[in-house]
Amino acid sequence: MNKMLPVSTIMTRKLETVNPEDLLVKVKKIFDDHNIHHIPVVRHKEIVGIISKSDFLYFLHGFTGKKDDELQKDTRLTSWKAEEIMTKKLAKVESTSTIRATIELFKINWFHAIPVVDNSELVGIVSTHDIINKLAEEPIKLEDYQIIKT
Repeated sequence: MNKMLPVSTIMTRKLETVNPEDLLVKVKKIFDDHNIHHIPVVRHKEIVGIISKSDFLYFLHGFTGKKDDELQKDTRLTSWKAEEIMTKKLAKVESTSTIRATIELFKINWFHAIPVVDNSELVGIVSTHDIINKLAEEPIKLEDYQIIKT
């Protein structure tokens, strides 16, 4: 993988987003209907937060890990808003940022997804999964492996 390419070459462009005022029932539906692990929270095309699937499930199950009854879960889903559980302090990269610079952000922080913005507008998201997929596309070079002959 050419790490000097812009992150726009590997980012996900088609995003499922929510507004800060959306109830968590909408967040749950997006997680249930799509194979994603992060939902950007957007106000007027500007990202203001992100909700990870693990943070959402942690909240939904009452912070204890114990199984709550369905009524408690339904109450959380219908009375809490996205802005109340989203992560607000975000690292961001521009679409022209290099893959290498993005990898450095992943190394420094515990993020698994980083929003991609141009002129403060959300244009994509890049995840560690996107980087792994790009690496997996590279052909295997036999000279990179030690072949054991028996």
